[in-house]
Amino acid sequence: MRDVLQQVSAGKISLEEAEKKLKAMQIRELGDFAKLDSARNLRTGFPEAIFAQGKEEEELIEIVKSCAPDDKLLVTRLEPERYESMKSHLKQLLPDLGLKIEYNSRARILVVKGRVVKSSQTKGATEKIGKIGLVTAGTSDIPVAEEARVVAEEAGCEVIISYDVGVAGIHRLFSQIAKMIDEGVKAIIVVAGMEGALPSVVAGLVDVPVIGVPTSVGYGVGEGGFAALNAMLQSCAPGIAVVNIDNGFGAAVFAATILRSLLK
Repeated sequence: MRDVLQQVSAGKISLEEAEKKLKAMQIRELGDFAKLDSARNLRTGFPEAIFAQGKEEEELIEIVKSCAPDDKLLVTRLEPERYESMKSHLKQLLPDLGLKIEYNSRARILVVKGRVVKSSQTKGATEKIGKIGLVTAGTSDIPVAEEARVVAEEAGCEVIISYDVGVAGIHRLFSQIAKMIDEGVKAIIVVAGMEGALPSVVAGLVDVPVIGVPTSVGYGVGEGGFAALNAMLQSCAPGIAVVNIDNGFGAAVFAATILRSLLK
């Protein structure tokens, strides 16, 4: 971008040519299967994320290979068996590109990071923007919560977690929420399946935004997460935002957006 602006300043290219160059910089086309938004992190403060489902293994490898040494990329919903199939190829390939990878099997997320070092700090290192809380009703909700945790941390949030504190044993909850408030969290993500009551309880106890994440954990009328979704949407406790079923990713992005808005 600086190079383009210098060319405009020196009269070497026109404004129209500069505009075309800048637009071309933002989108990285890979064949006919992907168009990566390479400027997303600069524009929104959040790295590009690729949804793995529906993509061929070779396509995912090409997407990872396209990263520059100062890029960060998230590959979400990448099942462990697919990662194991790709892992050896990626680990041979990425050192030459100046990249490293981290995989969280529970969250099903592959994080690709640059390794360019400058002034004793990793270029593109995530700047901390504040703290959020992350709560689950049950142990079965943890995979969705882990997706939220990884995404929030890569967006710059410090995440304070407390898992398995649902309404079936509500006495477990209060000390954990008090700890989060004492730590200065600016938002709390609450992940719950079954009847989805936990976000309402948390929202009635705190003065920060609560983000409800219904999960597909449940059976009978709760199967598929729709009972939890409807319960969260119908909550009588004010201050709750609700994302889609199993959408830990969306909850984390929303929480990070809240924190970034507080910095302005």
